[in-house]
Amino acid sequence: MTGTNSRRIDLPLIDHHCHGVVDTELSEDEFRSLATESDWPGPAGTDSLDSPFGLAVRRICAPVLGLEPLVPIDEYIAQRRNVGAAEANRLLLRSTGTSDYLLDTGIPDTRLLDPAAMAACAGARTREIVRIERVAENLASESTAAGFVSKLPETLAARSRKAVGLKSIIAYRHGLDIPAERPTGRDALKAADEWFRAAEMTGMFRITDPVLLRFGLWAGIDIGLPIQLHTGYGDGDIELFRADPSLLTPLFHATRSLGVVFMLLHCYPFVREAGILAQIFPHVYLDVGLVSHYLGPGSGTAVRQAMEIAPFSKILYSSDSYGLGEHYAVSAANWRTSFAVLMDEWVGSGWATPGDAERIASMVASNNAKRVYKLDTQG
Repeated sequence: MTGTNSRRIDLPLIDHHCHGVVDTELSEDEFRSLATESDWPGPAGTDSLDSPFGLAVRRICAPVLGLEPLVPIDEYIAQRRNVGAAEANRLLLRSTGTSDYLLDTGIPDTRLLDPAAMAACAGARTREIVRIERVAENLASESTAAGFVSKLPETLAARSRKAVGLKSIIAYRHGLDIPAERPTGRDALKAADEWFRAAEMTGMFRITDPVLLRFGLWAGIDIGLPIQLHTGYGDGDIELFRADPSLLTPLFHATRSLGVVFMLLHCYPFVREAGILAQIFPHVYLDVGLVSHYLGPGSGTAVRQAMEIAPFSKILYSSDSYGLGEHYAVSAANWRTSFAVLMDEWVGSGWATPGDAERIASMVASNNAKRVYKLDTQG
């Protein structure tokens, strides 16, 4: 990581929230689809890669695949096809300097590499983050309503025995404006009965009931592993105003003394709100993943906002990469550049010593994740 004063900080990253890459050959349309959070194709005359992320791919990823920086995007896609998806992913992932990936395995996309395959591709360690809602849906598909309510806590505990953390997408399925209290067993059973009756008609178990979502979240809280919570920007399922992490304030009050920690993921455009929560509540942390690649040359804005008020010990690096090795490469390069520029400014203006800058960068890049996820104690 090179700063504006040529002071170099080479740090291994721990990507504490990400997903697998697609290791099959992609058509141009498939590549463009994975290059945006939108679920729908754009209108004629638009291109998802004529965007900040597209600029970043041309600037950062093109040289990794043997091209000059800023070649036209069509030339880049053609070269990616020539190199092959597996080799492109290998080159892009290994360009990031990432030592550990914590993979959320809850997306039901069979094209994605699993943790073992990701480790081989990236030449790095991988560990699993278990998605609560996926466990709940799988259990429901082979259970009764009463069996679901009685078995979910033990099933989630068993499924996460080798994991380093849990993840909830309650922001997608309902919103973060939820009561803080644990649902009663009676309320959970009533909601489960209604869910199972609806599933008989639709043939699909997709958990959206706020009572059942809270029931699953509290089952995760009881396990004691760090819980990642999607907040802010996401795909078309998100109602953005309901993904503001400040809506979780009552829950954070209710859980402050329970020994569980919450990781606020992404946070954009609510980065400052997340930073305030991380300062106030001892068990709340944040990152600015996802926008570390989608903001392209503007990603420094999110990095700076994350560093405004939260303690440095409460901020983590993540990419939230999904599908494309380009997401990983752009996120890592953008974070390194943005963080180095910020640290050089602090040192140059007398706000920090070079030693301070090195220590802070190491905390955010990897040391905070090692501590919170207890990675040094994992096999």
